[in-house]
Amino acid sequence: MGMGWAWVENLGLEDFCGTNLNPLWEKFLVPSEDDSVRCQHTSSPLGNGAIIETSDKRIVVLRRSNNVGEFPGHFVFPGGHPEPQEIGIVSHQFDKDMDPDFINRKVSQEMFDSIVREVVEEIGVPEVSLCNPVLIGVSCRVLNVRPAAFFFIKCNLHSKEIQQLYSTAQDGYESTHLYTVSRVGSSCCATECGWQSWCSSHEGVGSDGGVRLMAAMVNDLKDMTSKMPGCHQGGFALYMLMVEAVKDV
Repeated sequence: MGMGWAWVENLGLEDFCGTNLNPLWEKFLVPSEDDSVRCQHTSSPLGNGAIIETSDKRIVVLRRSNNVGEFPGHFVFPGGHPEPQEIGIVSHQFDKDMDPDFINRKVSQEMFDSIVREVVEEIGVPEVSLCNPVLIGVSCRVLNVRPAAFFFIKCNLHSKEIQQLYSTAQDGYESTHLYTVSRVGSSCCATECGWQSWCSSHEGVGSDGGVRLMAAMVNDLKDMTSKMPGCHQGGFALYMLMVEAVKDV
């Protein structure tokens, strides 16, 4: 079975809710060191995430809305999941005459196309501002064993431009703040509307005080990733491995 077929067959939302998101999800696991064996009874739809680097060398991080189903209020990198419908697959039933190699190529391309769509929809930047995604690895969180493919994408926009575009992002409702964080320093910037929203929800905190307090709470990227879902923590670890590998070249 090719990777593409495995990915398509494991994308059922009902299956995901019934296995990975089931309160008894651990009972679906098979004792094994091999993840393909260990997770053979779970849906495990493949998610995706992107480490976005701005033109001024900052990393984009979102804070999820409290109204979303998974990990409300958590820090995350932009992302979501591939869409089978985008390549003409609308069910688990396949035409026997379909060429598996062709489908696998389409699925592979959708993995790259989908992360670009997610970034555009979630942070509002135009697609032309993004370089081609670079797959840096697959992370699997411990909680409900969901895998996610992580990509590194350079954006040719300055962090301040991205913060302005975020206010009109198509899927901006899924998050409440956009942060652009220095990977090596200790500074953190957020959208003005994000600050105002956060400050207004905390009695007695003015905008200036809110900026100082939030900067102290999330003073670097490493601190923020410690408050992310496990698969996004893994995505950050993959990114740091990439950074170290580039240093050695």
